[in-house]
Amino acid sequence: MSDAILTDNAASAAAEDAAHNRPRRSPFRWLVLLLVTLMLLLTLFPFMLAVINSIKSGVDYARNGPLSIPTSTDFGALAYFWNLSDFGRKLVNSVIISLSVSLLGVLISLLNAYAISIGRVKGSRIFLVILLLGIMVPQESIVYPLYYMAKATGLYDTQLAVIIVFAVLQSAFGTYLLSSVLRSFPKEIIEAAEMDGANRWQVLWQVVVPVLRPSLMVVGTFFFIWTWNEFLIPLVMLVSNNNQTVAVAMGLTRGQNMSDPTFQAAASLLGIAPTLIFFLIFQRTLTRGVVVGAVK
Repeated sequence: MSDAILTDNAASAAAEDAAHNRPRRSPFRWLVLLLVTLMLLLTLFPFMLAVINSIKSGVDYARNGPLSIPTSTDFGALAYFWNLSDFGRKLVNSVIISLSVSLLGVLISLLNAYAISIGRVKGSRIFLVILLLGIMVPQESIVYPLYYMAKATGLYDTQLAVIIVFAVLQSAFGTYLLSSVLRSFPKEIIEAAEMDGANRWQVLWQVVVPVLRPSLMVVGTFFFIWTWNEFLIPLVMLVSNNNQTVAVAMGLTRGQNMSDPTFQAAASLLGIAPTLIFFLIFQRTLTRGVVVGAVK
C-alpha cells in the first residue's frame, strides 16, 4: 500500500515539474496568431462573398445587399452562366491548355537550366539575362507580334498557338528557378555517374531529374495556375467559341448594358473553383518541393 502511495506521489511530482518547466507562450506569439488569422479571413472573404452571392436571387440581393446571408438557395445564376458561356467546353479547353503548358514549360525549363548550370554552355550568363528580360516584358507589347506570327503560320485561333506562347514565356521563369537549384547540385554525383559511363542525356534523366522532381512539381503547379488565369492573349488568339478558355468566358459577365451582381458572382465562383481544387490536391507536393528547395 505504501509503495502505491509513493508511486502516485512521484507521478504527481513529475507532472507538476513538467507543467512548471513547460515554456509559456509569450504575448508576441498570440499576436502573430491573431494576425495570421485575420490575414486568412481577409484572403477567404472574396471567395465566401462569391459563394453567398452566386446562390442568391436577384430580389434577395437587391433587398438585403451583398453581405447578407441568402434567405433561400437559388442556383439560377450558376445555371444561366454555365449554359450561356458553354462552360463545360471552356473548362475542358482550359484544362487542356494549362496542363499542356505546364508539361511543355517544365520540359523547356529543365533543358535550359541543365544546359546553363551543368552543361557548361558558353555564354550561359548572357542567355540567363536574356531570359530574365523576357520575364519583364509586358504582354501588351507582344500581343500584336504574336497575332501576326500566328496568322502567318496558320495557327491563329488554335489552342496550339496559345500553348506554344505560354510555354515559351513561362519557361523563362522556370529556367531561372531551376538553374539556381542546379547550381547547388552535388558535383560528386554527376562525376560518379560519368565515371560509370553515363552520357549527358543519361545524367539528366537518371540522376538529375529524380533529385529535382519536387522542384519540377512546384514549377509545373505554378505554370498551370498562371496559364489558367491568363486573359489577354487567349482573348486575342482564340476568337471562336469552341476554343476559348474559362478566363475569356468570364468576360461575358460585363457589358455596356448588362450588370448583374449575382451573375458575376456565379462566374467568379465557377472560374475560381477549379484552380482552388487543383491547389488543394497538389498542396502537399507544393509544400514539399518548396521545403526541399530551401534545404538544398
